[in-house]
Amino acid sequence: MDPTTVYAIGIALGHSLKATFSDPRVLLGMDTRESGDWIAAAIAAGLEHSHAEVTSAGVITTPAIAHLTRKHGFAAGVVISASHNPWEDNGIKIFGSDGYKLADATELRMEDEIFRHLEGLAAPDPTSLPSPRVDPLLRREYEELLLAAVPGLKLAGLKLVIDCANGAASAIASELFSSLGGEVQLTHVTPNGRNINDQCGALHPQVVAAETKASGAAMGITFDGDADRALFADADGNVVNGDAVLLLAARDLQQKNLLTGNLVVATTMSNMGLEAALKRSGIRMLRAPVGDKYVLELMQQQNAALGGEQSGHILFPHLATTGDGLLTALVVLDLVQRSGKPLHELCADLKVFPQVIVNVRVREKRPLESIATVAATIHAAEQELKDSGRVVIRYSGTEALARVMIEAESEEAMRRHADAIADSIRKELGI
Repeated sequence: MDPTTVYAIGIALGHSLKATFSDPRVLLGMDTRESGDWIAAAIAAGLEHSHAEVTSAGVITTPAIAHLTRKHGFAAGVVISASHNPWEDNGIKIFGSDGYKLADATELRMEDEIFRHLEGLAAPDPTSLPSPRVDPLLRREYEELLLAAVPGLKLAGLKLVIDCANGAASAIASELFSSLGGEVQLTHVTPNGRNINDQCGALHPQVVAAETKASGAAMGITFDGDADRALFADADGNVVNGDAVLLLAARDLQQKNLLTGNLVVATTMSNMGLEAALKRSGIRMLRAPVGDKYVLELMQQQNAALGGEQSGHILFPHLATTGDGLLTALVVLDLVQRSGKPLHELCADLKVFPQVIVNVRVREKRPLESIATVAATIHAAEQELKDSGRVVIRYSGTEALARVMIEAESEEAMRRHADAIADSIRKELGI
């Protein structure tokens, strides 16, 4: 993420859009990282070099850009964010004119052009470039979309704690939730460019859970840096993750006859307890690889009305083209209010199998099956747990990490196998 590469990304995106749009317009948004401004200036310069017009929504959530791109007929939407990663990281997400992430083939063509441009390309100094023009009305339009998804929702008499992770939700949550009434305690809403996700937000849901219990609130809600996911806490200070949200939402849609095929799409990381609880309600669960892009692909193949990840990234295709933490929060609040039951009661029958995730920092991402000692350790765990648990090992898509997930009826077996696999990976690939 240096100025030359970012400038080249802008040029490549502009050229890609010119193949379809004669006068492409691109919408730009960002989270609260201090590097966002210069990246925005550099990518805007590259786009304008390719004769694309750039409009900025300023600091705004990732799903807001997806929605506004589609609504206003922009050729593409660009979000500068590294989501749940620490402030030092940043990234660029691109949505097509339909509000969905770009197809792999399109990204690969752009990647080829980016590498060609890097040879001898002279990028302008981003600190000397003007910032893209910000349209202040776009954020309000997005807030109106969110409220329209839950007509009639009122929070009067309800006390909430909402953790905005010092990220993009900080710019929206106050106005959005205050319009619904109730008593709302906002936390981590003072971004300084370097405190995004820092011991707060969806990466640390135990923080909002503790604050919810301490303040006597009915519910806690927490977002990640770009607010495309949400996690919850009940009044007793228990974390309520994406698996529980999928269960609640699936049953609600089923009651409304909106759960097509009585099907939910989750991922390989979702707990076996979710699968069992859905089955008791006559609902099937399919598993996609981790990543909202893969969940969405399987949902589209199966015409599913609901899908998501344990991390709180939930997809409601009848409401939005991508996961949206603020939308998920409103949907759950609406569901709780209509049911007349507290959050913990609605998901009381979700019996979670013991599960542990061990992250191992690695120096390279070699195929694990090609490393004999690692493969043998994984195989041993799979053989022992084949009827009473699951083994999921994968590399992070955004960090140099191997993630070891073990789920088992026996907590002793779970920890034993997780430690054995993590140790074997650490010995072969660890830093």
